[in-house]
Amino acid sequence: MNSHDLFTVSTATLDDWYQVAEWADQEGWNVGDGDVACFHPTDPAGFFIGRLGARPVAAVSIVNYDDRYAVLGHYLTDPEFRGRGYGLATWKAAFPHSGNRTVGLDAMPAQQANYETSGFKAVHNTVHFAGIPERPARPAGLGGLGGLVEGVAPVTPEHTEALAAYDRRCFPADRSGFVARWLTAPGRTARVRLRDGAVAGYGVIRPAGRGHRIGPLFADTPEDAAALFDGLVERLGPGEEVSLDIPGTHAASEDLLTSRGLAAQFHTVRMYTGPVPETAEERVFAITTLELG
Repeated sequence: MNSHDLFTVSTATLDDWYQVAEWADQEGWNVGDGDVACFHPTDPAGFFIGRLGARPVAAVSIVNYDDRYAVLGHYLTDPEFRGRGYGLATWKAAFPHSGNRTVGLDAMPAQQANYETSGFKAVHNTVHFAGIPERPARPAGLGGLGGLVEGVAPVTPEHTEALAAYDRRCFPADRSGFVARWLTAPGRTARVRLRDGAVAGYGVIRPAGRGHRIGPLFADTPEDAAALFDGLVERLGPGEEVSLDIPGTHAASEDLLTSRGLAAQFHTVRMYTGPVPETAEERVFAITTLELG
C-alpha cells in the first residue's frame, strides 16, 4: 500500500462539508440552500471526513448540543467507494465524539437493523411530506401583521431570545446559537405566531435544490400551526413545491398537510441510544432537519 492508498479520518472543514452536501443531493436529500453554513458552526469538532489519500470518500456528523444530547447525521459514502468499509471506519472513528450522551438519528428503513447493532432503538417514524400547497381563501382585508396571515409576523431580532426559549421546549437541548443562524441565513423566511404578545409558535421556510423546505414548524395548537404554514407559503410562486418532515405520531400535523394538498412521500425511523429525550411533542408539527434534528 502506498501513501496515496492510506485511509484516514479527521474533522472536516466547512469547505469539506460542501462536498458532503453534494453527495447528499446526489442521494435525493434536497439540501436546503445555506444549510451547511448553519450546520457546521454548531459543533465544528463533530463533522468527520474519511479520506483515501487526499480524496474525501466518506462522512458522518455527530453534533453535540450539550452534555446530554447529540444528533448523528450525514452518514454518507461517495458512491464510487461503497462496499469497501470506509463508511463504517469513519463512523467508528467519529462516534466517540458523542461521549456518554444520548444520540438521536433518523435512519432509512433499510439501515435500521444496522443501527440497532450499534445500540440504537426505534421510537417512531418521521414522515416526509411534499407537494404544491393549496392556499385557503381568506376574506378580503384579512391581512395580518406585515400583510401576512392574521396573527403571524415576520421574525425580527427582538424575537430571537423568545424563539430560542420556545425552541428549547420542542427540542431536547438548548441550541440558541443554531436557532439564531437558522432564522437569519440568507434566503430564509421566518415567521412567528403571536398571541397576546407571547410566542405561540414559529416556523422557517428556505429554498432548496427542488422547491422549498419548511422546518421547524413548532406551535401550541393545530390552529397556530395552520396559520404559520399559510404564512410561510403565502408568497411562494404558483406551482412551487414545499416539503417537510413530521413525527409519524402527530396526527394533527398529518391532517394539516393533507388539507393543504401535500402527501406523504417516504419515511425515516427516529432512533436513540440511551433515554428518549422529553420534549413538548404535541408542539412539533415538523422537525427542523433530518441531519441535525
